[in-house]
Amino acid sequence: MGKTSVTAGLIRAFSQYPWTALKISSHWHDVPPNEDICVILEEHVSGEQSDSARFLAAGAARSFWIRLRDDQTETAMPKLLPILQSSPFVIIESNCVLRHIQTDLYIMVLRYDVDDFKESARETLSRANAVVAIHRDIASPAWADFAREKLAGIPLFVSSDPLIIPSGLLDLVSSRL
Repeated sequence: MGKTSVTAGLIRAFSQYPWTALKISSHWHDVPPNEDICVILEEHVSGEQSDSARFLAAGAARSFWIRLRDDQTETAMPKLLPILQSSPFVIIESNCVLRHIQTDLYIMVLRYDVDDFKESARETLSRANAVVAIHRDIASPAWADFAREKLAGIPLFVSSDPLIIPSGLLDLVSSRL
């Protein structure tokens, strides 16, 4: 729980907007290796069974699960652009597309109780407009020193629970909408 919870929380907090939500991942469970480099699945059932279903349950008008092969984001952009351009209110749980699109607001979610720090997240951290730090007070992973340097000057919102969106973050998002 982390990025999806924050994304769903923002959708819920700003439910008056017709969000198109995208979960972009490189996880390919049970898909043959010769499958396309980009598979786009639109979610139609809300609930807790998948991240994209959680987005609908939070109030998104549309929700997609997009699976991309590693390092194939640029090749997949022609398939993604129609979805990205389909609504003025698009929220994306992913940082891999940041190399190819300009965002109005980029919020990085950092879980201090998780040692993993993806390379794509390292590359984009300095572009963040804000950071939500989950469990910052109880853990200090190996990447914390690296992140501290990159976070200088970026608004930081601390939360002990990813289901609770810090009020300051809500104010920031509201000012951008």
